[in-house]
Amino acid sequence: MKKDLTKLLDLNKEDINNILNAGDQMKYNQRHGIIHDYLRGKTLAMIFEKNSTRTRVSFEAGMYQLGGHALFLSGKESQIGRGEPVEDTARVLARYCDGIMIRTFAQSEVELLARHTSIPVINGLTDFAHPCQVLADLMTIRERMTRLEGLKLCYIGDGNNMANSLIVGGLKCAMNVAVACPEGYDPAPEVLEFAKTATGAGFILSRDPREAARDADVVITDVWASMGMEEEVQKRRIAFEGYQVNDELMKLAKNGAMVQHCLPAHRGEEITAEVFEAHADEIFEEAENRLHAQKAVMYLLMGDK
Repeated sequence: MKKDLTKLLDLNKEDINNILNAGDQMKYNQRHGIIHDYLRGKTLAMIFEKNSTRTRVSFEAGMYQLGGHALFLSGKESQIGRGEPVEDTARVLARYCDGIMIRTFAQSEVELLARHTSIPVINGLTDFAHPCQVLADLMTIRERMTRLEGLKLCYIGDGNNMANSLIVGGLKCAMNVAVACPEGYDPAPEVLEFAKTATGAGFILSRDPREAARDADVVITDVWASMGMEEEVQKRRIAFEGYQVNDELMKLAKNGAMVQHCLPAHRGEEITAEVFEAHADEIFEEAENRLHAQKAVMYLLMGDK
């Protein structure tokens, strides 16, 4: 049966742990020069309707390291960007390639693509979910803290795709999750509904960043205005005043607490330059782990196991 990664809501704890374990092995192999060309002769179609640095480079480099090949398809230059139905693109690509990664706006487009193709589909980012990034975050936290279960994950900022996926991923891994968002910028209703029913972990949604950060093991933030929200920048700066990750906020977290940021970072807005640089090793390890976590996803979905 074909498997996809469209959102973390579709995975269980075992699925996530299998990806993280495979990611750890991919990282070990890469750092020790061990050949791991599990996808030799296979091709990944990469559809980009949103611009990217880390997503494109990590998927393209990852496919090369796995022995395969990645094809970059710009939304502006491909037929999908000129009105071809997603269903038709899905069926055509299935006859050429072995997997599809798509970075786009609407979650429904990813779901539609997955329903109409016979090859695995990976969500590289939508406005609703960012599963590959959060898998890399969880991988980084587990590396540094040696576990996930029982840790407190704090997210400060916009209730965007990162917040949605962090809530789901953290709770599924039995972490306690605390989120602080201004009123009107909450995570998606279906994610909050999931959080109500999640067992074995705690969840709070607060308007007070200090409450969310208190005794946190890891503090995570993201830009206040994501791609496509350029016209809202000034409005959001006002709404998110007081939601900055700074030295005062970090004093409320546990000693040795981690900081994560999916990048790019706007120093002086959602995070101060001081906090960012103090935790730069963790943040750029997180960025590197996009490569390894995504290689694990591609291997588990596209490999001949």
